[in-house]
Amino acid sequence: MEMKLLRKIAASMLLATAAVCSHAQKFEPIAYGNMDHWVVRNIKESAIIGGKTKTIYAIGPSTTINGNTPYKNMGGSPWGSSNVMAKVMGIVKTNNSVYRDVHPGHGHCAKMTTHIETCKALGIVNIKVLAAGSIYLGDMKEPITGTKDGPKNMNWGIRFNKRPKALRYDYKVAVPGTKNRIKETGFSGKTTVPGQDYCITVLYLQKRHEDAKGNITAKRVGTLVVKYGKSTAGWVNGATYEILYGDIRHNPHYNAATMGLRSCDYARNSKGKSVLVRETGWADANETPTHLVLQFSSSHGGAYIGTPGNTFWVDNVGLVY
Repeated sequence: MEMKLLRKIAASMLLATAAVCSHAQKFEPIAYGNMDHWVVRNIKESAIIGGKTKTIYAIGPSTTINGNTPYKNMGGSPWGSSNVMAKVMGIVKTNNSVYRDVHPGHGHCAKMTTHIETCKALGIVNIKVLAAGSIYLGDMKEPITGTKDGPKNMNWGIRFNKRPKALRYDYKVAVPGTKNRIKETGFSGKTTVPGQDYCITVLYLQKRHEDAKGNITAKRVGTLVVKYGKSTAGWVNGATYEILYGDIRHNPHYNAATMGLRSCDYARNSKGKSVLVRETGWADANETPTHLVLQFSSSHGGAYIGTPGNTFWVDNVGLVY
């Protein structure tokens, strides 16, 4: 009898503990992070490159836009993507590497792919560019007017002043797993870049400061980087990753290449000008951020670098407290 009673008490305690743990974790979805609502944009490319109407997607309220109208985030959506309209020397061209796809039992999801974008002028192939798919918190100023405009037109990160414990989302990965990546810029031949490609998730919490001249500096408050170099058997739902706070250089998971301080990302200052965000140091572990940076990408290593075929599906994105 005593043994049965002890077992019941132990079981009750375990149930109580489980209940406490489940209540202790609060999941807050990021706006439009369920990937169920998309803006469908139908854009007519210039006649000199074929004159076709191309469909590209943006994460936002369910609506359709017909015509070559520069896009601005709609309906309070905080999401930008690598799907953009360019107008270079009067020629309109689109890039589409993020798609609306189906997550069985969960509605829609975001599908990001790395591919070779080919541009034909008067029926002759003259430009091939490697394009990776990515979605991120922020926005892009359209149209892109040159090859160097992409990073400068991106407004990297959103205002944010909370301290989440973790990032949670559903994902699926398909990667060829080839030994090296390629670089294809469209202006020179295809070259080999050492190292296998992987899909990547990057989250940075920053405490930003803007000086009187509009320059932006930041201290790094929180860091999270996840790399996916192998294909999954299917969807992995509810994947949860801890955010590391403060100076993490002595953490065993620290990788300087992906987690180190950065000075290569652009944001719009209070004057509306695009400027570099220069990270100057690590914040104290208990500091509160001013901005949240979050990006999912089908490749890593920078512009025009990756492995065609890399594919990254993401859904139900939110933060855990």
